[in-house]
This record gives sequence, structure tokens and C-alpha cells, in this order.
Amino acid sequence: MAGAFRIRPATAEDVAVILELVRGLADYERLSHLVSATEDGVRDALFAEHPGAEVVLAFEGEMAVGFAVYFHNFSTFLGCKGLWLEDLFVKPQHRRRGYGKALLLHVARIAQERGCGRFEWAALDWNTPAWEFYRALGAVPLEDWTMFRVTGETLEKLARDP
Repeated sequence: MAGAFRIRPATAEDVAVILELVRGLADYERLSHLVSATEDGVRDALFAEHPGAEVVLAFEGEMAVGFAVYFHNFSTFLGCKGLWLEDLFVKPQHRRRGYGKALLLHVARIAQERGCGRFEWAALDWNTPAWEFYRALGAVPLEDWTMFRVTGETLEKLARDP
């Protein structure tokens, strides 16, 4: 890992950098067509009085090279909070330098410090490099669970259903 590497919490001044990294992640995941986030929306969601998530940024020198987005969830079975890693991304030209691992370990430490009973995330089925990386760190895929999602018009309709 380069000597000038550091990780720090994102601030409202970093919104443009966060969006740049979100777009890079979307390109990598072949999901660019789904990105509708705006600077105002990200600022409101991440830096309001009750933020929806937190972000840490990874830097090589003064250049942002990656990020992790995470938020608390709750385990009813454990009876305590957990931490969900929504996104972990390192720009392609900065991979294989330990930055992704450093980001993941940084967020794992946050989970430990906050007394979380779980630290979880999802990976796309086709993303073999991510699967190998996570397994090498001791993570176990939950093969008996499937994620479900509703968005947009479907969410609106569901919310109106009596």
C-alpha cells in the first residue's frame, strides 16, 4: 500500500467526490442506467441531522481512490444493532494495492467499536473477484437467503395499498 494512503470520514464538502465514486461503482457493476443520485439528494441523505448512512473515503495522496458506504440495521435474533456495508469501491487503476481491504477492515472496526453483532453486505453473483476477496477474509455467503426489493412506482403502489 502506498505510504500516502489514508481513510477519513466524508463531509458535506465531499459530495461531488462521493458521486464520482458512485458513478464509477455503477459503471463497474454495469448499472449506470440506474444512477439518479444528485448532489443535493446525497447531501440531504448523508449530512442531515439524522443521516441515512455514513461514508468513509480512501485517499492516495490528495486523490480519492475509493469509498465505503454503511449504515446500522438491527438483528432481532441477536437483539442488537448490526452494520450493513452498502457499497465498497476502489477505482480500477488503484486496485490490488490493499485499499479495498483497508476500507473493509476500517468499517469492520467501526462495527466492533459500536457493539454491532453483525457486519453484512451483498455481492453481485457474477462478481467473482469480490466473492474471492470476501471469502479470503473469512466472510461466508448466506446461500439460503434471497434479497427482495421494491422501488419507484411499485413502492408507491405498495405504500398506498390498503
